[in-house]
Amino acid sequence: MQNAGIAALGLNWRYLAFEVDPKNLREAIAGAKQMGFIGVNLTVPHKLLAVDMVDVLDASAKAWGAVNTIRFESSNQGDVMAHGFNTDADAITRSLKEDLGVELRGSNILLLGAGGAGRVAALKLAADGVGELNLVNRTESKATAVAEEIRQRHPAVKVNVGYPKNTVDLLLNATSLGLKNNDDLPLEQARFSLNQAHAVYDMIYRPAETPLLKAAKAAGCRTANGIGMLLYQGAKALEIWAGKPAPIAVMRRALEENVYGS
Repeated sequence: MQNAGIAALGLNWRYLAFEVDPKNLREAIAGAKQMGFIGVNLTVPHKLLAVDMVDVLDASAKAWGAVNTIRFESSNQGDVMAHGFNTDADAITRSLKEDLGVELRGSNILLLGAGGAGRVAALKLAADGVGELNLVNRTESKATAVAEEIRQRHPAVKVNVGYPKNTVDLLLNATSLGLKNNDDLPLEQARFSLNQAHAVYDMIYRPAETPLLKAAKAAGCRTANGIGMLLYQGAKALEIWAGKPAPIAVMRRALEENVYGS
């Protein structure tokens, strides 16, 4: 996806993957800086760790408490600075709007998972003015902590811990359940039926149709997987590095070919 976008923009760059142990992350960022990298992307579990390892935090990284994109830039003194950004949050809501047609303001949402991705999603949904947010997490204390953070930062949003009794406009899965075809569904069907959801979004994109999405389709829900979120966070990262609009169509085609072979 990134290399297709880079080629379309005519940049003499190459996007490469490196496996870095969390204990070596600070040295890896420093090494990339010294080697003249334009920037890097970070995935779990590095996003939270990197907040304390960059020189400057963009407003997006400050707001969501996670860094998934770093741009290396020269300061007025000639030093190279590591500038941290978060492109995940905007990608989530953009994909929800474009791939599912969900109008977030005033909506009622059930969010499964309150870990790294779930927490960022919850905070962004609250910032976008959802009416009611219901948080469910295997460890309830995590959901409670995120709920309290939302109450402090966005008091106009009604936030609950646990399953709602009524229908919701959107069910959003931010757990890892669904990565395997034989995984259980990420929700307790005895406490919440998919018939209560108008739309279902699964952040997982491989497989293309998770057990949750398959069951949601059978229940008559509108569905989408997380490939749009992956696309938009990557496109925004490329824009941060290149300083020009990303070629979305080119990047989407490359991404879908790589993930689905189509």
